[in-house]
Amino acid sequence: QVQLVESGGGSVQAGGSLRLSCAVSPEIPVNGCMAWFRQTPAKEREAVAAIYTASDYPYSADSVKGRFTISRDNAEKTVFLQMNSLKPEDTGMYYCAAASWRTCGSWSNPQYFFDWGQGTQVTVSA
Repeated sequence: QVQLVESGGGSVQAGGSLRLSCAVSPEIPVNGCMAWFRQTPAKEREAVAAIYTASDYPYSADSVKGRFTISRDNAEKTVFLQMNSLKPEDTGMYYCAAASWRTCGSWSNPQYFFDWGQGTQVTVSA
């Protein structure tokens, strides 16, 4: 079990960039699955990106491919989500989540993630 604290959200114009951070304590699992999800009041929680921590293999949703990049820094105990070319439809509350390594095979299903942060708000204006 890990504790997760997100930061880095904010308001930007379309085309801009943000980098979200997820501080992990006590540390990023050596063999686990770390992911970012987002949610708006009108939509269910949506998977954005994930990373298999044993190999740094990344996963991303089709809607963000080529624009968002997930990465991690073990020394900083932080998982990042670099978001470029932001669109208004990227607006939402972004959550960091952790799960066992097996979950990366079904990373888009939030039910398989057992640890969640409190979220950070991203707002993209047209």
